[in-house]
Amino acid sequence: MVTLWMTLIFTCVLGWVKLIEKLDKPLVILISSDGFRWGYNWKVATPNIDRLRFNGVEAEPGMIPVFPTKTFPNHYSIATGLYPAYHGIISNSFRDPDPTSQDRFKIGNLDPKWWLGEPIWETVVNHGLQAATYFWPGSQVVKGNWTCDPKYCMDYDGSIPYEVRVDSVLKFVDMPPGDRPSLITLYFEAPDEPGHQTGPDDPKITEAVARVDNMIGRLLIGLDKQNVTNDVTMILVGDHGMVTVCENKVIYLDDLGKWIYIPDAWVDSYTPVLAIRPPPEVDAVGVFQKISQGLASGKVPNAEFLQVYLKEQLPLRLHYSDSPRIQPIIGLVAEGYSVVPSRKSKVSCGGNHGYDNAFASMRTIFIGSGPQFPKGLRIPSFENIELYHLITSILGLTPAPNNGTNSFAESLLLPHH
Repeated sequence: MVTLWMTLIFTCVLGWVKLIEKLDKPLVILISSDGFRWGYNWKVATPNIDRLRFNGVEAEPGMIPVFPTKTFPNHYSIATGLYPAYHGIISNSFRDPDPTSQDRFKIGNLDPKWWLGEPIWETVVNHGLQAATYFWPGSQVVKGNWTCDPKYCMDYDGSIPYEVRVDSVLKFVDMPPGDRPSLITLYFEAPDEPGHQTGPDDPKITEAVARVDNMIGRLLIGLDKQNVTNDVTMILVGDHGMVTVCENKVIYLDDLGKWIYIPDAWVDSYTPVLAIRPPPEVDAVGVFQKISQGLASGKVPNAEFLQVYLKEQLPLRLHYSDSPRIQPIIGLVAEGYSVVPSRKSKVSCGGNHGYDNAFASMRTIFIGSGPQFPKGLRIPSFENIELYHLITSILGLTPAPNNGTNSFAESLLLPHH
């Protein structure tokens, strides 16, 4: 009997020690729900997201993505605190500006030459801590002291069920103190995928949002079982919003044929950002002027829904000029409109993003819950470049140079315990 009691006491002490050890340093779980437009969680009951909202901080009306409001530029801005002009990922796909190079950045390109700045996982390991990434654009890039150790860094595979991802994150949290990461990233493709297929106002979006909420619930249940829920910081974000596009809202580039012919080889992207890089022997200013003349002629259908700029003349609030990777001619497309090469191009109804980040439809979510976040606080919208500095503040790390501000984190976070 004495032996049984001693065993029970020993087991309890071990559990208590393990619990104390788990809390020896802060832990941030950064979760991205791709394409989660601000307000989506009003479409359906989201009890688990609500639990985070009520116990933490929420941005209303949503968080402001960087321009262009695309997946890779925004995820990497969240990770680095830099605008795309400075972290290098100016779009999901673009050409090397060097005219002697045939190289092109595309999704899946892990060459570190494209990925500038210092992402948060690199900052974490630079301070002698561990970081784990269950998917995040840029996380597989081996750079600086970040080696993408297979123990902590997952190769992207969109077919892996969300449940497996969540359970893997819980295993990271349950690691021994010396191995447990201080930062864990988690990524869900939903609700972006159905958003592109259907637009933002479809039952499939509701289903996708409910699925994401279920996964947040799965994560919370797991943290509850580990008795660490109140000591873990969870930051739930999206990268951009979504807006409906349809075949009657189109600008056809070949309608400019009377003024200028724009070969496909000059165009890095058509819509929602028209990005044109003429070859070196062609005067970009002259091309811009001819496009502008055509659009101002009154003879190009829907011309008023495309505003073309030399990149240096773009609104300063976009922070989208200070990089040779940004094309010389940039066209901003009106909300919900599309640019296509010709009238032979197929345009169908669905959803898109990438538009001016001033549009409310491009806003996404920010919810932060954890020991340093006040409970039930609602804050005004802010740009996602603030998140890098926010995370370094929570973890007590010295941030790398970034475009965020000291004041944002200071105004938001409670003092360290």
